[in-house]
Amino acid sequence: MITPETRAEIRRLYYAEHWKVGTIASTLSVHADTVRRAIESERFNLKGGRPRPRQIDPYVPFMKATLERYPRLCATRLHDMLKERGYPGGIAQVRRTVRHLRPARKREAYLRLSVLKGEQAQVDWGSFGKVSIGKGQRLLSCFVMVLSWSRAVHAVFTLDQTLESFMRGHVEAFGYFGAVPREILYDNLKSAVLERRGDAIRFQPRLLELAGHYHFAPRPVTPARGNEKGRVERHIQYLRTSFFAARRFRDVDDLNAQFRQWRNDKAHARLVPGEVELTVADALEQEREAMLSLPEHALSCELLRPTRSGKTPYVRFDRNLYSIPHELVRQPVTLAVTHETLRVLDGAREVARHRRSYDTKAVVEDPAHIVGLLEHKRAARLSKGRDRLRDAVPETDAMFEELALRGENLGTNTARLLRLLDEYGVEEVRDAVRCAVAKEAFGAGSVAHILEQRRRARGQAPPIAVTLPDRPGVKELRLSPHRLEQYDDLAKDDDISAP
Repeated sequence: MITPETRAEIRRLYYAEHWKVGTIASTLSVHADTVRRAIESERFNLKGGRPRPRQIDPYVPFMKATLERYPRLCATRLHDMLKERGYPGGIAQVRRTVRHLRPARKREAYLRLSVLKGEQAQVDWGSFGKVSIGKGQRLLSCFVMVLSWSRAVHAVFTLDQTLESFMRGHVEAFGYFGAVPREILYDNLKSAVLERRGDAIRFQPRLLELAGHYHFAPRPVTPARGNEKGRVERHIQYLRTSFFAARRFRDVDDLNAQFRQWRNDKAHARLVPGEVELTVADALEQEREAMLSLPEHALSCELLRPTRSGKTPYVRFDRNLYSIPHELVRQPVTLAVTHETLRVLDGAREVARHRRSYDTKAVVEDPAHIVGLLEHKRAARLSKGRDRLRDAVPETDAMFEELALRGENLGTNTARLLRLLDEYGVEEVRDAVRCAVAKEAFGAGSVAHILEQRRRARGQAPPIAVTLPDRPGVKELRLSPHRLEQYDDLAKDDDISAP
């Protein structure tokens, strides 16, 4: 680049003094090409008196007609069309020609939009990347509502863009403003508009429920007209650059708390655009008087979802498992979920409440559910053990009836009798139980004493307890013992058959 003074000097030396290009370049310490551009020699000194023909020249009329019909047609597609018609050149010359032939886009002029106090708010989602939580990652989003007159803003950072978070953002914004705008502008996002054909719009039913509860009118903007909700889009950009950039936070709750402090200290301390003394905070106080009053009760934003558990007492929601009472296994239940809690409902009755987790593959348990399951399993094992005793030694029924009348621990007696059954066998334990009942010596201790006396009288070694590995299903295995005389009979048969 040269200054206007240098350019004027070059043209004076060339056209008035008739200096040569090289002389001017060396005298003014500039490049010769710079001198040629300044004197515009290409305009007047064409080689041979006319431009050199190009390969693409025969195809220019076709390109011009095509671009008039399809102004946004890309150069690569146009190059393919030319090759089909015999063009031998490359894409570079096509691109250069398209730059000159493409019709200039008409720039639309926009009216400056103005609104009355309390008349309008604008809403949109903003994306703020990803955050790591536990074993997984979540998308960090921000719900933003801006009052169009005062520029007051409320934002809620969330880990999703679900319809429930969308409604929660409205409810919290209305609570902060202390009033409701008369209409709210939306982009054509699915949380607001399910379907649109021209002016025919089908709104999201939950949004209509929200609008009916707070008495505002939802208004979707015209497609591809970002200027109609420019206030909220500028605020999202303002959040990215002035608040979120390089900010550290522990979790989403901490980020929302930091936003509220930043909004009060900085965002609402700014002047309203076009005003010289009115701050956003003062303008909000004035606008609140023109807005609609809040209803007596806030609208519930809980997500209700029917579900049921599998074999285990847990229900799955949003990548994680939550415990439920074991009685409800494989039974239909309803989940009522907010951004903080997850409730499990059996009909209208709440049977479980957990803090919602945003981790991945986490297991959230209530200790009471685990204790209840263990007690149920213990009672089931006790009942199963009594059934086994009743089948092997029916005489234990009379013993347990007496133990129950005396208030003795039936579980301890059952467990000990089962061990004796494994150590001594069915016949020995049956005789010992009959003897104990006859002597009115009720209890597993009395049966064990009788068995020990008989073992010593026969001079037998004490039974050795077998320690089984702690694997599922091993300790539940039951083997029927055989009489030892059967093994002696087998040995006798071998001796007879031997030669």
